[in-house]
This record gives sequence, C-alpha cells and structure tokens, in this order.
Amino acid sequence: MARKSCHIPAKFSPIFIAAALFFLLFATSTAAAHDYHDALRKSILFFEGQRSGKLPPDQRLRWRRDSALHDGASVGVDLSGGYYDAGDNIKFGFPMAFTTTLLSWSIIDLGKNMGSELGNALKAVKWGTDYLLKATAKDGIIYVQVGDAFSDHNCWERPEDMDTLRTVYKIDANNPGSDVAGETAAALAAASIVFRTRNPAYSRLLLNRAIKVFRFADRHRGAYSSSLHSAVCPFYCDVNGYQDELLWGAAWLHKASRRREFREYIVKNEVVLRAGETINEFGWDNKHAGINILISKEVLMGKEDDLKSFQIMADGFICSLLPGIAHPQVQYSPGGLIFKAGGSNMQHVTSLSFLLLAYSNYLSHANRAVPCGSRSATPALLKQLAKRQVDYILGDNPLRMSYMVGYGSRYPQRIHHRASSLPSVQAHPARIGCKAGSKYYLSPNPNPNLLIGAVVGGPNSSDAFPDSRPFFQESEPTTYINAPLVGLLAYFSAHP
Repeated sequence: MARKSCHIPAKFSPIFIAAALFFLLFATSTAAAHDYHDALRKSILFFEGQRSGKLPPDQRLRWRRDSALHDGASVGVDLSGGYYDAGDNIKFGFPMAFTTTLLSWSIIDLGKNMGSELGNALKAVKWGTDYLLKATAKDGIIYVQVGDAFSDHNCWERPEDMDTLRTVYKIDANNPGSDVAGETAAALAAASIVFRTRNPAYSRLLLNRAIKVFRFADRHRGAYSSSLHSAVCPFYCDVNGYQDELLWGAAWLHKASRRREFREYIVKNEVVLRAGETINEFGWDNKHAGINILISKEVLMGKEDDLKSFQIMADGFICSLLPGIAHPQVQYSPGGLIFKAGGSNMQHVTSLSFLLLAYSNYLSHANRAVPCGSRSATPALLKQLAKRQVDYILGDNPLRMSYMVGYGSRYPQRIHHRASSLPSVQAHPARIGCKAGSKYYLSPNPNPNLLIGAVVGGPNSSDAFPDSRPFFQESEPTTYINAPLVGLLAYFSAHP
C-alpha cells in the first residue's frame, strides 16, 4: 500500500545541487520526442483497471470483470462502484476523493487540451463522483472505507474472487473526520464545475451535496485517523491534521459556488487553519501548496486582493522547488527526479509538477514571474521544470525506461497489483483462493495482464528501480499518482 511517511531530507552537497540544476534545466535529451497524447490516453485508461463494482458495456480493459457488487450490504446501503486506490482491493475514501479532485482540476484547467480523450476523462471523474454521492447520501454519515486492510493484505487474490472482509467504516457526529469529509466536499465541488455546462442537473446535485458535506466537516471537527485509527492507519493515516482539508474544501466551494460565505470562511479561518503547514508538499494528506496555488489564481487576476497572503505563500512554494537554491526543501535524484523520502515517490513528482504547471499558466495570464532571491522563476521556467519531470517518467532517465506501463519499449513488468499479476477470469475461470495467489506474487515472471497507463511508485533516490512485486513502494501504482499526470500530459500533448 502506498502511504504517507515521514520525510527526512537527504543531504546533498552544493556541487551536486549545481550539477543537478545544470542537468535539469540545460541538458538535452537523447531520447526520441514523446507521444504525449498516447501517454494521456493510457493514463486515463488506467482508471478503468481500478474500477470496482459492475463494469459498464464500454469498459475497455476487458481482462477486468465485475467485483465487490455487494459492498455496503452489511449496513443496508449500496456502496458498490468507486475505485481501488492502488494494487490491493480496498476502497479508501480519502485518496479516492483526492484523486477525483485532481482529475477535475485537470479538466477545469486543461480539458481544452485533451482532444479526443476529454470524454474518457469525464467518465473517470464521474465514476468517482457517483460513488462519493452514494457514500454521502445519508445526512450526518459519510462512508469512508470499504474493506478491512489487514484481511485484504493477508491475501493475494483478484478483486473478482474477493472473499476477504468488506467491513464498512463511517464517520459521523460522534466519530468525526473533517479531513476525509473536507476532501470529499472538495471533490464534489470541483466536479460540479466540470459538469456545470455538460450536465447541469448532475452539477447541481454535486454542488448541493458538497455544501452539505463541508458543513458537516466543519461542524464536527476532528481527524478520521483518530476516530478510525485501527482501520485507516498506517495506510492512509492523516498525520498532517484536518485543518488544511477544511480550507481546501472551502476554496473549491468558493470557486464552484461563488458564494460569499465560503470566501468569508477562508478569510476568517486563514490563520486558524494553517497550523503546521508544509508549503513544499502536496498530496492526499497535505493540501497547503494546492490551496495557495488555487486561491492565487483569483489574486493574480486582481479579484481577491485581501487574499494576497495565499499568493505570497504560493510564490514561496515555487521557490522551494527550484533546484540549486541555497537551502533546498525539495531534493532531486542524480537523474533529475523530484525525490521525497518515504513510499510511492511518484505521487510527489506528479502532484508537485501539476502545481508548477498550473501556477505557470496563472502567472502567464497575469504577465508575472516569481522572485526567488536573486533569481526570477518565469512561467517558461516552471513549465520546463514540470516537463522535465514528465519526460523522466516517460523514459528520459538513467535507466531509459518508462515508468508508465504500456508506454514506450521498456516499462515495469512486475508491478505490485493483484489483478494485473494474477491470471484473468477469462484465462483462468476457476477461483484463485486467498493463499493460492502467493505463487503469482512471488513469481519472477511478468504480470499476465497489462494495466495500461499505470504509473508506479518509481525509482529510489539514486535512480535505481527494482522491477519486483515485493518492492511495493517502488512497484505499486496508485490513482493519485495518475490523476495530476492527466492534466500534465494534456497540456504537453498540445504544447510539446
């Protein structure tokens, strides 16, 4: 399971930093030009491989079949559908909501660059929001997880065969979870923008539900990892606190509804809810950098001058990402990849790169650059940094391999993913039991089913990659790695 971990900065010498800066910004690749549209198509196709529930007739990854059709039955609700977040068979609501928010943001900002893939991107968002609507249908209750992670991780079996515990976990007034509820509100609000003109009735449903969920999150404050510690920790334990998710939810509701109450909420709670912020991180747990970038768009357009502090923080975040600064807060591998200690590093690469690109576009429209000491981070420089990360993922790296399954001539063959690594139902109709799958997990053979578009956790700090299932931190794909990558690939497919 890809998860949050403590980040311990590595120590790099000034000589290394200078060399990395040179490599990142000025080295020319010997690789062929990338087909970003092909990578975009595959990055969206990946989400079909992560679907839970009854698959639709237009399902393209045909080796997957219906699964977990009775989720929620134990508590009398229908919780079928949604996404498995990674290589196991649990539905964790927190990363699923974040995935949905980032897919929506990708479409809001960059949908015009998606061409023929826009329709598939919209389906990917709706598969997430349809589930989140089910999970929030009861007033005062949000269902935030289906499946017992410890039971699931004791088995290696296809989702279609699943016989592990499908325990349903919820938050309510007595067991709060402002973090997961705030992120769910953000996802519903962001998606309401996506469908505003495409499906107005659905958009209104999403926005109204987002408002209700946000008010619940704010009224009953607390972390879900306190209420549901034994179920969600250490997998998606929120170590950053729930305060950022409340601001994040309010920011998206302000953007979606233009209601004064959400703007006033941001202004009133700006200081209160920024405790312990980390400006140079963005992901399913820590939203501060995303909040700063999102709100800064309005400031840069001259519409929200009293929110100027968010733009100042956004500028600071951008400067913290630049290689070669005196006190780097973000490290780079020798080959030029953003690296943060802990599991599933590629989640940081794609999320931070998405923010670089988003802010670059906002700065371009405002005809501004970011002052970073004696240097100036221009929109073009930020795009160059983001593109360098995308190109590394697609094959411009020391190993000359793509970290996206199915893209390029060389890519991971033994990803940590149950459905991909076990024979498909079509190839092996008989059930494969809990422990019977172990031989496939331990096999040196490539996975029989290509999970096309899956981007794995990626190489370590020295650019080495063990293409092996047991090395889950490096070889496991996740939905929240791919979600921001969709937006990046959309932009570079139109602006190679």
